[in-house]
Amino acid sequence: MADSAVDEPLVHATAVVDPKAVLDPSVRVGPYAVIGPRVTLGEGCEVGPHAVLDGRTTLGARNRVFSHAVIGGVPQDLKYKGEDTSLEIGSGNTFREFVTVHIGTEGGGGVTRIGSGGLFMAYVHVAHDCHIGDGVILANGVTLGGHVAIHDRAVVGGLSAVHQFVRIGELAMVGGCSAVDQDVPPYCLAMGNRVALRGLNLTGLKRAGVGRDDLRALQAAYKMLFEGDRPLKDAAREAAERWPDDPRVQRLADFCMTGERGVCR
Repeated sequence: MADSAVDEPLVHATAVVDPKAVLDPSVRVGPYAVIGPRVTLGEGCEVGPHAVLDGRTTLGARNRVFSHAVIGGVPQDLKYKGEDTSLEIGSGNTFREFVTVHIGTEGGGGVTRIGSGGLFMAYVHVAHDCHIGDGVILANGVTLGGHVAIHDRAVVGGLSAVHQFVRIGELAMVGGCSAVDQDVPPYCLAMGNRVALRGLNLTGLKRAGVGRDDLRALQAAYKMLFEGDRPLKDAAREAAERWPDDPRVQRLADFCMTGERGVCR
């Protein structure tokens, strides 16, 4: 006969776990936590005391949800009428105390999505229909409006607010206490109220292993895009043509030619 301690999740006696929820046998659930009927928790997930997981919410392996976090709550959107939407979370994320993450809305595609390896510090809010990439760090008190897209390995400093539909590009860095009302391009450093570019995120690029020659190309492209007075899309097309074999410059140029909110300068 199989050992029940191995075959069943370790759930504290005071936790409330709906029998329809799907929990991997290696999951641990702390005191007074609440897990709803449509929640799925993958291998090695840990749910802290008083945390609430609800909605049609799926977490991959090795996610940690600390005390009083609410994952999978309904959107703070007056247009939401109870439609069947979802929240999808990858693996290896950390959600610290009082983090809130909401499911999607029908008008936004129906899915809020978070990648893997992210750190969401205390009091972070991720609104409906946000799409968050891998390795993203949101510091304490960061607030995302609905439909925000944050690409891989971007960092947003504490107490910053991001307007709905804004994009923050790959390996970008937003300084603390910033009001982000326009898109922040990949590889760039931005801060302020309202947010403005302050150059490339050189520290983040070096930590990511970007070599000297690649940095030079990005610096030249940055100057072409943001330090002149030409229309941004024209400069972006020229950068794409000048560095056709540089994938980072191509991503930077493509980012500047798309989006709904405009790109900060």
